Amino acid sequence: MACLERASPALKRILLKLDRENKSIEIDHHLYEFGSVEYHIQSSTSDTHYTNLSVSTPLLSQGGILPNGISHYTKQMVKGICPDVVEIIEPAKEGYQITLRLDLSKIPNGKESIKVIADISAVQAVILSSQLKEMLMNVSSQDTFQGMYKTIKLVYHPREPFFIVRQPQKILAVFPIRFKDKTDVIIATAFFQELVDVGSSEKWAKAPPCCWSPIPPPELRGEPFEDLSTNGGFVSFGIFLDYSL
Repeated sequence: MACLERASPALKRILLKLDRENKSIEIDHHLYEFGSVEYHIQSSTSDTHYTNLSVSTPLLSQGGILPNGISHYTKQMVKGICPDVVEIIEPAKEGYQITLRLDLSKIPNGKESIKVIADISAVQAVILSSQLKEMLMNVSSQDTFQGMYKTIKLVYHPREPFFIVRQPQKILAVFPIRFKDKTDVIIATAFFQELVDVGSSEKWAKAPPCCWSPIPPPELRGEPFEDLSTNGGFVSFGIFLDYSL
């Protein structure tokens, strides 16, 4: 993923600075993060309340072609981060998927402000997770093959696909693992084997089951060879669905 924290640390730091200043700051700043993510923050001394935040991020796609826009559902999820503070500007700034207008004067004081800014700084994670939710909700019960739901290939970053299989009682996420350095392969293999062993212990019985295999799991049978060519094997997580909630 783009970073280990859900919220972008650099973006969070800038927004906290803007929120804590008694007067507006002139900012026209670009932030770049791993995974081809870019943020453009603009704030003017002539406008003491509003800050514009534009986000460019590779969007999940079914296949190798990245979509150009963001769905209405995803925009609603972004707007829901903090409706009093976040407004979506249409159209988005050229070269970006979404542009937000942040009314910093509406951010609560005290510790609550840190939470709100952390939530806003996680906008890229909200975009990706909302797209995944929408794709899973759109999986039809008729899209089955031999009792199994059709495998969904998702591209988070060019040449880095992962797979989602929605089954009757659970969702299976499969990640092909690739490394450039042979040392990383050795370390990762040992780590994933240990992760599987720990995850199967009674102490972590409530955690999503994790599996590692040097070969593709049966659910990926029939997928293109280039997508299944790895040097670190395959990590799978199973998430059981509770329809009683």
